[in-house]
Order: sequence, then C-alpha cells, then structure tokens
Amino acid sequence: MSDEITELRELVEHLQSQLAFQEDAVASLDAALAAQQKDILLLGRQIALLHERQTQFAGQTGADASQAPSLQDEKPPHY
Repeated sequence: MSDEITELRELVEHLQSQLAFQEDAVASLDAALAAQQKDILLLGRQIALLHERQTQFAGQTGADASQAPSLQDEKPPHY
C-alpha cells in the first residue's frame, strides 16, 4: 500500500509540474500574441497614413493613378 501511495504522489507531482509548464507556455504565447496584435494595428495605421500621403502627393502633382508608372514597368537601379 505504501508503494502505491508513493507512486501516486510521484504521479501527482509530475502532473503538477506539467501543468505549471503549460500555464507558463500559455502565458508566454498570450504575451507574444498581444504584442503581435499591437504591431499589426500599428502597421495598419502606417499603411493608411502612407496611402493618404500618396493620394495627397498625386493630387498636388496633378497625376492620377492611371497615368503613374507602375512598379512593374520601372527598371531596377542597376539598368
């Protein structure tokens, strides 16, 4: 009977150790996900700002989007 109790205690300790590790991993992943979400929101704002600036610039130069050269038509700097 004593051996069974010792074995059960070891099993409970092992399970508690695994649970603590998993809780730590979940907390770490949660923090990483929150940081990534913050970065995504910031990048979205930056893209919107760049789009707004591009629109303003195109309006100032009198060029519309159909007359602007596409990036595919531009030659790389080494040509």
